[in-house]
Amino acid sequence: MQAFPDARNQVCEHTFVHRGPAILHADLDAFFASVEQRDDPRLRARPVVVGGGVVMAASYEARACGVRSAMGGARARRLCPEVIVVTPRWQAYVEASRAVCAIFDRTAPVVERVSIDEAFLDVTGLERISGSPEQIAVTLRRTVREEVGLPISVGVATTKVVAKLASGMAKPDGLLVIEPGTELAFLQPLPVSRLWGVGAATAAKLHGGGIRTVADLARAGEPALIALLGRAAGRHLHAVAYNRVVRPVRSGRGRRSLGSQRALGWPGTPAAELGPVLTALVDRVTRRLRRARLAGRTVILRFRFEDFTRATRSRTMHRATAASEPVLATARALLAAALPLIDDRPLTLVGVTLSNLERDSGQLLLPLERRDRAALDAALDEIRDRFGAGTVSRAALLDAEDSLAAWLMPGDDGTLGSVDF
Repeated sequence: MQAFPDARNQVCEHTFVHRGPAILHADLDAFFASVEQRDDPRLRARPVVVGGGVVMAASYEARACGVRSAMGGARARRLCPEVIVVTPRWQAYVEASRAVCAIFDRTAPVVERVSIDEAFLDVTGLERISGSPEQIAVTLRRTVREEVGLPISVGVATTKVVAKLASGMAKPDGLLVIEPGTELAFLQPLPVSRLWGVGAATAAKLHGGGIRTVADLARAGEPALIALLGRAAGRHLHAVAYNRVVRPVRSGRGRRSLGSQRALGWPGTPAAELGPVLTALVDRVTRRLRRARLAGRTVILRFRFEDFTRATRSRTMHRATAASEPVLATARALLAAALPLIDDRPLTLVGVTLSNLERDSGQLLLPLERRDRAALDAALDEIRDRFGAGTVSRAALLDAEDSLAAWLMPGDDGTLGSVDF
C-alpha cells in the first residue's frame, strides 16, 4: 500500500495523464483571519482571532497555540495571551469571496460553491486548453494569491470526497494531488474523524465498535455499520471507505435547505435575549430565499449550548413561503416551545433553516391582504439590493451590531447549492 506522509504544502512535482473525472476542491485558509491579515500589515505573522465572544476564525499562528473556531474568547486568550482580537468585517469577507468566486468561474466550466470560502471545480477534459488538473490547480492558487491576496489550499482527485480530504491535508496554503488509482491507498489510513459528517458522537460510536480508520470501516462491512449507525449513515460511510460515493460537480444545483446561524457570546446567551438574533436570522434567510426564487415549508431551529451539546426543533407550515412574517412567527413559536428544554442553559449558537424547498411561483393566496406583506418584502429587498444591506432595518435591530445585518453571501442569487458528496 502506498504511504501518504504529511501533505501540508506538498505539491506533486510530476504531471500525470488524468483519466476519468478531475475534480478540484479549493478552500481558502483561515478565511476571515486571512482577510484581516491581508488588509492590516500589522497583523501579518501574528496570532489573530476574529470575534471576541466566540472565535469565528483563527489564524494559523493562533491555531499553533491551540486556538480553534467556536472556542470561547476567554479560553482563546488563556491559551494564547498575545492573541489579537479583531471585530468581524462582513462586507470585506463577502467582497473577497466574490473576487475568488470570479476566479473559480474563469478556471472551470462547472463550479459548485459550497460556502463563502470553498468550492468544487470540475476540470475534466481541459488538458488541451488549460493543462493537467495539477497545472490548473497550481495556476488557480497563484491567481488567487496575486489577484485577491489570499492563501488557498487545493485538493485534486477523481471524486469530491477525496478532493475535499486532500485539500484539508494540504493546509495551510498547499496542494495535494491524489492520482487516479491511488484513492484507496490515500483513504484507508485516515482516521474516521476526518470524514465529512463524522462528528464527535459518530466517531465515539465507531471507536466503541473498534473502528478507528477508514480501513477499519471497509473491514467492518455494511451490515455492521448499519447496525451501529443506522441505515443512511452506515451505507454512506461504507461507500466512502471504498471510494464509491461518486457524485458530479453541479453548478446551480437545487438546494435541499437554506439557512443561517449566529455564534453567540461566551459563555452563552439566555434564550430570553434571542429576539433580535432570531429576527435577523429569519430576515437573512427569507431574503436569500426570495433572491433564489425559492419557498420553504419546514422551519428548523438549531441550538448549541455552552457544553457543545446540540438540540433541534422543527415545524412544517401549511404551505411553502418566502415571506418573512410567517417564518418569523413559526420560529418564535418553536423558540417558545423549546424554553423548557433550554431551561436557562446559556446558548452559544442559534440557527434558522428552511427545508422542503420548492420553486416560488409568486402566486397570491387568500386572504388577499397578503399582497401588502409581499409588496413590503419586495420593496425592502429592492432597497437593500440598491443601497446596501444595512440601509433599512427593523426597529428591533437598530441597536444591534453589524453582524446581524442581512449580508448576502456568494450564491445568494440562487447558484449556491447544498453540500452533496
